[in-house]
Amino acid sequence: MSNMLEKCGYSLSCWLSRPRLWHQAEIRIEHDVLANLQPGDVLLVEGSSRLSTVIKYLTQSTWSHAALYVGKAACLELVEARRGECFIEADLAEGVRMVGFEEYEGHPLRICRPVGLNIDEVERLIASVCGRVGQRYDLRNIIDLARYLLPLPPVPAPLRRRMLSLGSGDPTRAICSTLIAQAFQSVNYPILPIAEWQDDTRRCHGCRRRVLQRRHYSLFTPRDFDLSPYFEIVKPVLVNGFDHRRLIWRETKGDLLQP
Repeated sequence: MSNMLEKCGYSLSCWLSRPRLWHQAEIRIEHDVLANLQPGDVLLVEGSSRLSTVIKYLTQSTWSHAALYVGKAACLELVEARRGECFIEADLAEGVRMVGFEEYEGHPLRICRPVGLNIDEVERLIASVCGRVGQRYDLRNIIDLARYLLPLPPVPAPLRRRMLSLGSGDPTRAICSTLIAQAFQSVNYPILPIAEWQDDTRRCHGCRRRVLQRRHYSLFTPRDFDLSPYFEIVKPVLVNGFDHRRLIWRETKGDLLQP
């Protein structure tokens, strides 16, 4: 019975994760992404699978997937690393795995860069995700997977974020941002922490200090890295010296695309 549930769960997860070729993004952003990545960068992806559609609906965001760029050096240290595989992601069907940039080509992308991490912290961040390569979600939890069968599940807005977290407590979850959020929390780097004020009597009577509280890692979504004030948005076109005067425009009588 256990093996049967595992096979059914794997088949269902593959179906949910399969890209839909007919779904193409209207605007693809951007070129030269790979050349501008640094180890520790989070790459956001607008996916086209059935699961991606649900994630974008529940999070009210363009971004449905996140991967951590670990660099070539970290890939070569893993026994089964192949040349060019420089990203680690959590896949619903395959678990935590390493992939190359070709996995994301043709999709809108965004680079989110943590600011201020030193070399030791970046190494610990990367080691955290590399150490989990090969872990897989318990695919016998068919009920957890079945919630994604509806393309637009009727879920109240306050509960949408919690719906994204699978219920087994297994270390690998359906939402890739969980893996990355745990890694950043391991080096005490903030994403979207909860801020509260506490009395600070050591400084003076009536003084208060701002204290941050971590959100549970299972509640993070890909768009949180985009919204976070602690991540810099890197746009390769601007980094490489953008000059709008050098653009070549097609001469037309009016705009090609009318509303």
